[in-house]
Amino acid sequence: MRRVVWITIAMAGALAILFASGLAASPDDRAELLKAREAVWRSWFANDTKTLEALVPPDTIVISSGEEKWKNQTDVLQSAARFQAKGGKLIRLEFPRTEIQRFGDVAITYSQYLYETEVDGKRSLTSGRVTEIFVLRHGKWTNPGWHTDTERVDRVQRRSELVPHSLARVAAETKRSSYTCHFGA
Repeated sequence: MRRVVWITIAMAGALAILFASGLAASPDDRAELLKAREAVWRSWFANDTKTLEALVPPDTIVISSGEEKWKNQTDVLQSAARFQAKGGKLIRLEFPRTEIQRFGDVAITYSQYLYETEVDGKRSLTSGRVTEIFVLRHGKWTNPGWHTDTERVDRVQRRSELVPHSLARVAAETKRSSYTCHFGA
């Protein structure tokens, strides 16, 4: 009887170790995941359809702040093409904070983001939060879903309680004497 108890305890411990090791992201896994996340964002801004199709599968679900319709891969590809057709360019992309939860072949990232774009010679800053789902398929991370909430920042105000650190840096870089911060679409 004792032997059965010890074998059961040993098996439970071994299973717990195997299960826990599948949940924790190693530094290499984290780097690959963040590389895939960066590739998704940059390929959207560049309208790199081939990369987007590889990283954003057909079963993708996208929920964006202020938009009633949920999107799929086709919508993502079309919106990237529209941005590019308007002459849109990505100037800067930052993720000041990212937390990752890993559950086997699924990872969820929670991030703050900031990007600066230029369309028709006019630059704009957008910041917000994003929750993204990544799935490891055939040894590569894919991004089949995300939800964003967005704050559009047209001009930057110096008051530190309203301006995230990276936006305060933008204010310093532009060397303008007055700033106003406008949040919302």
